[in-house]
Amino acid sequence: MKLSWGYIILSGYLVFVAGIVFLVYKASSQKFDLVTQDYYEQELKYQNIIDQSANTAALSAPLHVERSGSRLQVGFPAEMKDKKKTIDFYLYYPADAKRDFRKVIETQGNELIQPLPDAMKGLYQLKLSWEVEGVKYYFEKKLFF
Repeated sequence: MKLSWGYIILSGYLVFVAGIVFLVYKASSQKFDLVTQDYYEQELKYQNIIDQSANTAALSAPLHVERSGSRLQVGFPAEMKDKKKTIDFYLYYPADAKRDFRKVIETQGNELIQPLPDAMKGLYQLKLSWEVEGVKYYFEKKLFF
């Protein structure tokens, strides 16, 4: 049996339409996380981050960040020894907001040792912000677990 050109064109058109419908379905079922829920408000407050980063750069020594096993160790400069620190410890995972890890810690020690959940795999961004004697500081570093 020989097909006419009309049937060949119709079947090609139907395959094309089915492909487009499939692509629309797949695209609409994808999950997209924003960087943060209040992205625009955070962007407007970014000057505070710049000022806090300048305070961190003015310290006598840089922060020391080291991973040992299932914990992260952060060492502060000598001038912060025995001073009360309120630390916002935030591990940000850009691909999935559910894998972020955040904890607020108060300490007087010069070293912070934070146990990490076992499920942490991939590229994270450590965002540390802390306050000592009314002065705020900020530090960022990319870490791969």
